[in-house]
Amino acid sequence: MPTTPLRGRRTVKASRALGVALTPKAQKYLDRRPYGPGQHGRTRRRTDSDYAVRLREKQRLRAQYGIREAQMVRYYEEAKRMSEGLTGENLIELLESRLDALVLRAGFARTIAQARQFVVHRHIMVNGKRVDRPSFRVKPGQMIHVHERSEKFEPFQIAAAGAHQEVLPDVPGYLNVEIDKLQATLTRKPERAEVPVTCEEQLVVEYYAR
Repeated sequence: MPTTPLRGRRTVKASRALGVALTPKAQKYLDRRPYGPGQHGRTRRRTDSDYAVRLREKQRLRAQYGIREAQMVRYYEEAKRMSEGLTGENLIELLESRLDALVLRAGFARTIAQARQFVVHRHIMVNGKRVDRPSFRVKPGQMIHVHERSEKFEPFQIAAAGAHQEVLPDVPGYLNVEIDKLQATLTRKPERAEVPVTCEEQLVVEYYAR
């Protein structure tokens, strides 16, 4: 289930525009070319307006989870209604509890797009039941694992060998992963400081609260 060259180029371009690596491949490009795309990418940008800064931060967060704007708005509204915690931190917690996000964090997939594909194609189970919704909210104590018939497929053999974990951020403390068994348990709610996303979430909150 490889990424097509066109999609790969788009992801690299988006990564350079947003200043955050959306895939391990994009990270290599950013390491070599730490500036925006296009002929003016190297030149100094004019000072962005407050609105532009907040918009870009929202786009960065959306891109890292690969979700649509309508989904993002729903998560923000839910985070705002939560009785405890800061809205921005609650927003990250909700996004990080998505099944596709945790499949990526566990190292079962190399990118968020691949993680979503695995879920949609019914390769992923939660507590022994197939789940085909990437937005499925995993609760503390639930185990995520690859269906036994899918384990023989090459992408999962690669994952079980730990290849993805070598290029992804370290497994966060809220996940207990047995990569050789392609199993991971969400032990507790994600805490913002542990979540490996690049974002000033307060700016995202300010964008939606405008």
